[in-house]
Amino acid sequence: MSESAAVNPGNGDKAKKGFFGRIFLFLRQVIAELKKVVTPTRSELINYTLVVIGFVCIVMLIVTVLDLILGQGSILLFTNQPEQ
Repeated sequence: MSESAAVNPGNGDKAKKGFFGRIFLFLRQVIAELKKVVTPTRSELINYTLVVIGFVCIVMLIVTVLDLILGQGSILLFTNQPEQ
């Protein structure tokens, strides 16, 4: 066995398989990976959902505060204040 074949096993397989052979190989690999997926339990699903909703609320709060600060800053910066 040559050294390049040991480093890159399956390289000759790719050249031998046609276009549809590679597609079917990909689909078989996708199905094999999908069989490994574990469905979360109801309590895990509720927990994940609450974590996502909490995270989204925190990000919304941060964006709202930054928007108010930058909006007020731009109003102060770009409006003409009459001198007294």
